[in-house]
Amino acid sequence: MRDFHLPGRSPVLASSGMCATSHPLAAQTAVEILKAGGNAMDAAIAGAVLLGICEPQMTGIGGDCFVLWSDTDGNMHSLNGSGRAPMALDAAELRATGETTVPPYSAHAVTIPGAIDAFCTLSDRVGRLGLDRILAPAIHYAETGVPVAPRVAFDWAKDEAVLQGSARDAYLVNGTVPKAGEIFAAPQQAEVLRRIARNGRDAFYGGEVAEDMLATLNALGGKHTAEDFASTKCTDTTPISSSYQGLDLIEHPANGQGATANLMLNILKHFDVADMGPWGTQRAHIEAEAAKLAYDARNRFIADADYANRMDHMMSPETATQLAALIDPGKAMPNATTLSEQVHKDTIYITVVDRDGMAVSLIYSIFHGFGSGIASDKFGILFQNRGAGFTLEEGHPNELKGGKRPMHTIIPGMLAKNGKPIMPFGVMGGAYQPNGHARFVSNLTDFGLDPQTAIDAPRAFSDAGDMKVERGYSDQVRSELADLGHNVSIPDTAIGGAQAILIRDDGVLEGASDPRKDGCALGY
Repeated sequence: MRDFHLPGRSPVLASSGMCATSHPLAAQTAVEILKAGGNAMDAAIAGAVLLGICEPQMTGIGGDCFVLWSDTDGNMHSLNGSGRAPMALDAAELRATGETTVPPYSAHAVTIPGAIDAFCTLSDRVGRLGLDRILAPAIHYAETGVPVAPRVAFDWAKDEAVLQGSARDAYLVNGTVPKAGEIFAAPQQAEVLRRIARNGRDAFYGGEVAEDMLATLNALGGKHTAEDFASTKCTDTTPISSSYQGLDLIEHPANGQGATANLMLNILKHFDVADMGPWGTQRAHIEAEAAKLAYDARNRFIADADYANRMDHMMSPETATQLAALIDPGKAMPNATTLSEQVHKDTIYITVVDRDGMAVSLIYSIFHGFGSGIASDKFGILFQNRGAGFTLEEGHPNELKGGKRPMHTIIPGMLAKNGKPIMPFGVMGGAYQPNGHARFVSNLTDFGLDPQTAIDAPRAFSDAGDMKVERGYSDQVRSELADLGHNVSIPDTAIGGAQAILIRDDGVLEGASDPRKDGCALGY
């Protein structure tokens, strides 16, 4: 139990249904859908699409999604709602122009949006209420507007510079970045959603809406075609999992980076994390070193599932054992790629649980803050820049090729115990997400924290040579990490965000929501 003398959040408890996500309107909408007879999938889709209006810098209908869910019998399912590069685009073409990476704010970084096809498929296959009902809240708020929340306003100001062309008209209010409390509306998107509600996915991937997206991208040099949009299709996948301290961490397979979280936990098994101070130097150091090695493996192997042929190696306990042996408890490694050679030869999250026990873990993103910065001219559909997740390295599994899915950072999570799903959860924050999953699981198991306290706890993340350490850590820890060789900084933005719902043994639902975001858990 938390100390009620100090600031903090209590877990949210309910018995009939619950949603936890990063904006209150979306959480409220999801609960209303449950009360209206919808199931957890209906509620999750309704809330997710609305988040594209509440948090347009994070997500939208021009983005991708991944979904994990357990049905009412406890069976796990997963769906890949990520889009592909246009068929006519190839890494060789970009290399020939002198590019070494995919330019993140160009049309070449725009993969075909996959989320809408996934939402329509899941609504038809798993949901109860139909698109017309579950899209109604997002249509309403897109038309009438939403007051900009404080964290959203902070992100908006930070990311505004990437907006270009008609995106500046669609995502600025009277030409300026909206402040907290100002109203943001997207009436053109309301019209797109109305068409999808009436006519399904073809209203987005064909006709006037697709023509608008194509014209905008082609004018900027994109290779996208009408066939690229028309042929977009989500893919059923098989979840992957590993165990840690009595819990099974279930992840979505490649092209998402979920295996990175599994590998990181498998590495941490080789250390007595529970005997370390939870917010001390030793744990932060060991976690950082494990992350460096796990992320190096990610960068080598994770790609479109049709090209990712070393996933067994990445999930293998033997691989984790060999990598763990490279960690020096007294010194930070300077280059994980060199050391591990011998072994290897911005986002929203929503979770919903309904009265029948269905649990949905859904993550939905446009990648960078405001994605590519490009919006379609007529309908203001903001395009993701997931193509920046490709590499231009010739022969690499994740090399950019037409019709291929890029490596993705977004990963929904689910925890199970004794084969029974007990907690859908997610951690936002781009590259941080696998580290965030591993830390959340360790917080629960190694230190016995409840989900809310596990989410509230301070975070650190070693990324590209920068050891980001939140202000929740002491100056002494930062100093000691620097002495170990880490390049320590305090990030301007809190690291990620998280949501979780624990399905307790007594049937009560326990919701947790990250104070780093504007959202909450709500139940009934």
